[in-house]
Amino acid sequence: MKNYCIKTICLIALASFMIGTGICGAGYDYIDITHPFLRKIPIAIPVFKKVYPGDATERLSGTASGLLAETLDFTGYFKILDRDAFLVDMQTVTSLANVNFHNWTSIGAELLVTGGVLLKGDQVEMELRLYDTFKEKLLVGKRYKGLIKDQRKIVRRFCSEIIFFLTGNKGIFNSEIAFVSNNSGNKEIYICEFDGYNPRQVTHLKSITLSPAWSSDGKWMAYTSYAKGKPDLYIKHLKQKRGTVISKKGINITPAWVPNEFALAATLSFSGDSEIYLLTGTGKIINKLTKKRGIDLSPTWSPDGKNMAFVSKRSGTPQVYIKNIASGVARRLTFQGRYNTQPSWSPKGDKVAYSGMSGRNDIFVIGIDGQGPIQLTHDHGDNEAPSWSPDGSLIVFSSTREGPSRIYVMTAYGTDQRRLLALQGEQTQPDWSPGMGSN
Repeated sequence: MKNYCIKTICLIALASFMIGTGICGAGYDYIDITHPFLRKIPIAIPVFKKVYPGDATERLSGTASGLLAETLDFTGYFKILDRDAFLVDMQTVTSLANVNFHNWTSIGAELLVTGGVLLKGDQVEMELRLYDTFKEKLLVGKRYKGLIKDQRKIVRRFCSEIIFFLTGNKGIFNSEIAFVSNNSGNKEIYICEFDGYNPRQVTHLKSITLSPAWSSDGKWMAYTSYAKGKPDLYIKHLKQKRGTVISKKGINITPAWVPNEFALAATLSFSGDSEIYLLTGTGKIINKLTKKRGIDLSPTWSPDGKNMAFVSKRSGTPQVYIKNIASGVARRLTFQGRYNTQPSWSPKGDKVAYSGMSGRNDIFVIGIDGQGPIQLTHDHGDNEAPSWSPDGSLIVFSSTREGPSRIYVMTAYGTDQRRLLALQGEQTQPDWSPGMGSN
């Protein structure tokens, strides 16, 4: 394996170390994620080669390669080619390094992922490679080691390497999604992995709990709960038993963390009017961000924290506004439609997604300069609460298109809309976490 770098990840210890120099070059011209008419790249992912025979190895080779195909397919960047069309059985190949590229270009594959799997007791080693079949070039090669149960982490780690090489972005594979579900009989906060895997309940307040919001480091969650009979704001560390509750007179709702700070904006009404305040992570008021008559709520921050979009009825109907924090000047962003709510600022900083009502609720995207808006959902139930993936390539939202409200995901341009997961009851108000480092 001399002409490329190898990184061994010891997933047993959940730590990583590197042999060599990391990614050997980058090819960011493969996928332009800013292009609204992105052409999906045909990619072949054959069943990984078994280094030694055995039923357990065969099962793992099949599940790991299938999982890798599903994970890459989720991004919307690739066309996964049908294995029935493959001209090569990887089990008969003597070496992963010897690739007859014509066998893959002849079936239309522009990229190829090959893998080898070795089982040693309860441990697994995987060698994974990404090739450009037309350039006949190895793009990424990695070797991973861990427990058998770590295969999902191994596959996602390699998918992150692929996406970083092809786009220059880390991707979404280490992110999670918080949402509200009444699966338990009460509205509680749940968290699942980026693709809907492993949903679990994180609040047990046995009440109405709403509006989950991730901190920039992914360690804290803010949300509103009626556990004490009225809407109070909870700020909780997700792994440690600490936090605070903001229980001022009136409502305490719609939290939004300031990027890279232990501070957040939220709507409070203790003064009589519903205004947006800036708070410390311990719940102390720093200052008042809005001062106009009429309800102001649902703040969302620009990536640099210098501007805040929010919803206000100051013009008579709910509309999205943007306020520059330094100057204090607010300007109206949305003018089309009479009911525009739930704004979410894109990680790239150039767009705001929101829910607009035109008979039904639909998801729209508008440039921060007011260009647009562009409608992303059409004629499929009520679509609400958009939230961007950490790399800005996808949007998660809730929809009633199949009856009960469920969580869906689509590309940033509205394509590839599909359901993320379905629990009993309803699921609403998704919020996509920041990227949270390696698993």
